[in-house]
Amino acid sequence: MEEKIWFKSYAPGVTRDVEYEEVTVSQALTRVAKRFPDNVALNYMGKRITFKELDGLVNRFARALSGLEVRKGDKVAMILPNIPQLVIANLATWRIGAVAVLNNPLYTERELAYQLDDSDSKVVITLSLLVGRVQSVMPETKVKKIVSCQINDYLPFPKRQLFPLVKKDMYKKIEPTEDLIVFKDLIGKYPSDPLDDASEWDALSTIIYTGGTTGASKGVMLSNRNISCNVQQFRVWFPDMNDGEESVVGTFPIFHSAGFTACQNFLLWTGWEHVMIPRPEPGAIIELLKKYKPGFLPGVPTIFVGLLATPEFREMDLSFIKGFFSGAAPLAADTIRDLQDLTGATILEVYGMTETTPIICITPWGGTIKPGTVGVPAPDTDIKVVDLETGKRELPTGEEGEIIIKGPQVMMGYNKKPEETARTIRDGWVFTEDIGRFDADGYLTIVDRKKDMVIAGGYNIYPIEIDNILFDHPKILEACAVGIPDEYRGETIKAFIVVKEGETLTAEEVTAYCKEHLAAYKVPKQIEFMDELPKTAVGKILRRDLRDRELGKGKEPGSGQGASTDTTRR
Repeated sequence: MEEKIWFKSYAPGVTRDVEYEEVTVSQALTRVAKRFPDNVALNYMGKRITFKELDGLVNRFARALSGLEVRKGDKVAMILPNIPQLVIANLATWRIGAVAVLNNPLYTERELAYQLDDSDSKVVITLSLLVGRVQSVMPETKVKKIVSCQINDYLPFPKRQLFPLVKKDMYKKIEPTEDLIVFKDLIGKYPSDPLDDASEWDALSTIIYTGGTTGASKGVMLSNRNISCNVQQFRVWFPDMNDGEESVVGTFPIFHSAGFTACQNFLLWTGWEHVMIPRPEPGAIIELLKKYKPGFLPGVPTIFVGLLATPEFREMDLSFIKGFFSGAAPLAADTIRDLQDLTGATILEVYGMTETTPIICITPWGGTIKPGTVGVPAPDTDIKVVDLETGKRELPTGEEGEIIIKGPQVMMGYNKKPEETARTIRDGWVFTEDIGRFDADGYLTIVDRKKDMVIAGGYNIYPIEIDNILFDHPKILEACAVGIPDEYRGETIKAFIVVKEGETLTAEEVTAYCKEHLAAYKVPKQIEFMDELPKTAVGKILRRDLRDRELGKGKEPGSGQGASTDTTRR
């Protein structure tokens, strides 16, 4: 790759061009099981599964899938939270050359029916709690078999001790039928000895669905090459870290691209321990930190904000943490400062998208942290900032335009959507619809989503800029600005705000604060206080849900969560 401005910001020892091993993640698991057979691969609420054991479980379930007549290229849908069965099923599916389809277990029947039908999934692996939901949509899909998992299948303690840790309704007893099979019964029928790995380098490996906030969700098709290359790009970022010696709390759900790569595939490649957590809430995370002292803690900004708002977290000795991975949105400057003050660890902002498997940019390991940026492009990743009108003219450093990406992590395309694929991938470049700019050191700042940009009275306003100002307010826990219709200006800004516990804040105070830090045309004209903002499964604030609510579309995100139109919040 030609010389790029961001290369000078790489940490010593980080390569610019990766020499990829043509090894799939399924093959990498077998390799790491030989290197570190007794190292812990999965730590699920204290149940430790070694790499050797995990490789054997994958072999067992691979044979079980073959016994269910799953063949090379067939689709196997996963509708599971972060539990061992999800990792086992993903790897087993790849090992026989089939395709794993990752679905959000929080989705409604309508959403699941669309995705199962779109993917042509033949078998579904899901929680016992969700079996009824899948059965109800089977007539609309090609699903023939359901494999039911229990939340307590892999636990070191009795089921009765589980319920304080997870919701009681996550467990439901299942009576097996011809089309409904119990996971533990099925896997127990087959041997764990090695089998030929049928995962092929260039073959379709996984379909992950995008959120569908602008219509029907799109199935992002990822090859074994995409997945392995992105893992290897991430691996070379840490030249001073050894395989088999670290541990990570898996706060990102594996069905999401961030957790898929950072909490599953990367850890299987490196032989690092995955401390699993089905429900990443502050209390549960704190208990895992106390008990296992992991070296790395991933999370979206809302997770870190929630932890920092908990006195117990601030009072802990967190010197064992070497680094934080943050994604979905830039961390506020005060959040970065507080995490560094508490731990001295490196905070790695990670920018990515499902279409790029997902990692695109990362804060340099051991390098300069620039709040508000998402770091620099990962090795072997090219990025341009191009004009918004034509998308053909590359803009100079400092100018804002659409971010486009090229690299081995770029998806194969959208499942059954050739026109959408052609709009997104042009001449090998992914057009992200994110607006950003580079600085002189090659750090990328995401200004906003192209479609989120607000035009008020002829001025372009990027809501994320307003979000960042509001996040800096000492009394504000969460905030999200959206564009809403305005008869005079065309559009104007409304801010939704969650106030920190125990604090009091008025709309007038918020407006006065914004006037100190923003140009007049950017100051929110409306303020609404809420108890909680709508979020994705990984904790990313759903700006479009709030905007749709204002336009009268869909269900109100505050419904049942204490939404408020009060001008004062205590």
